[in-house]
Amino acid sequence: MMPIPAGTVSLRDARTGTTRDVDLQAFQLSRSVLVPRGEDQPAASITWFDAIRFCNQLSEAHGAQKVYTIDGRRVTWTTTADGYRLPTEAEWEYACRAGTTGAQYGDLREIAWTGLDGVTSAQPVERREPNAFGLHDMLGNVWEWCWDYLDPARYGEYRVFRGGSFADPPWSVRASVRRGSAPDAVIEGTGLRVARQGIPQAYGRDAQGWSAVRDRERASIGGFMPVGWTPLHELRDEPASRATSLTGERSSR
Repeated sequence: MMPIPAGTVSLRDARTGTTRDVDLQAFQLSRSVLVPRGEDQPAASITWFDAIRFCNQLSEAHGAQKVYTIDGRRVTWTTTADGYRLPTEAEWEYACRAGTTGAQYGDLREIAWTGLDGVTSAQPVERREPNAFGLHDMLGNVWEWCWDYLDPARYGEYRVFRGGSFADPPWSVRASVRRGSAPDAVIEGTGLRVARQGIPQAYGRDAQGWSAVRDRERASIGGFMPVGWTPLHELRDEPASRATSLTGERSSR
């Protein structure tokens, strides 16, 4: 695990055309993506549910409090727990950029495995140059699951993955690119990197750039919608007090 200092990252919402600045507490992030025991290539066909379960298993193995409560397809985050978890999108992008502001934190041929290399599978980790925070393969090699929904107004329960993979062209391997899929989808070239800490109190509306209240508000979109939009009714119809209390936030303001 590598220490990531506190800082601020700007996140753009392409659908609404807005940008918001997120202040992050210091946290920890694994130096590379998950690698199965005895191997050097990353696990590259991990579902989001697999990633969540792995985080809980890792917490138990280290005597830490499990972060996630799993009830069927419903997963809630206890933000006060001290165990291992997926990074939020804000944490991921901030850690990826490591103080840079461009599309990539370096020359892709030096920092990432992408379609430029002509490889047909994920490559051994830590063979390319790290970023300024000492993190390897934040771009390229395998996509990395994050905690956040892709957009609960448009894509239902889809979760986000970031970073690009060995098969992606350079335009798709950028710090700001977002992709997503169903939490039980098996997608080639998708793995995970674990985070820890960063939320010493966890009593505000936000937890490292993520908010249960904001998720609910996005899922509550109404009126005419384009064909194919699938608001996440589970969030939209949930009382606001329950949405906040389940995440470790105060249920009253």
